[in-house]
Amino acid sequence: MTLSKKSHEGWVMVDHRASPGIPAEKARQLGYRAEDVREGGVYETVTYGCDHCGTCYVKNPWRTRPREHCFKCNRDICDGCYAAMQHPDYVHKTFRQLFEEDAASRQTAELMRNIALLRAIHPPTT
Repeated sequence: MTLSKKSHEGWVMVDHRASPGIPAEKARQLGYRAEDVREGGVYETVTYGCDHCGTCYVKNPWRTRPREHCFKCNRDICDGCYAAMQHPDYVHKTFRQLFEEDAASRQTAELMRNIALLRAIHPPTT
């Protein structure tokens, strides 16, 4: 099944209707327009997730250079992961694959610890 890029979008809302908002200077440092996050303001925008590192980010609407894309997993990726992809030893794995590999290795390590503990408590009889 072919998915559109829009099917990978998320959404974030920063709601300051009942808060003092973010000071203009701090808002600019965080990449917001000051009027969007002032007292009483509501900021809504689309988010994207990098399939390689799992980072969720807001695309900069004023960006002029092209966004990076991985054709192996057909997803937009962050600049950091694109830079890593350029390394000759890079092995393509998605965040989900890395997570599943880590979970499997943790389960194996836990199983080995439990076996060692059981053998210490109940040594095998010969």
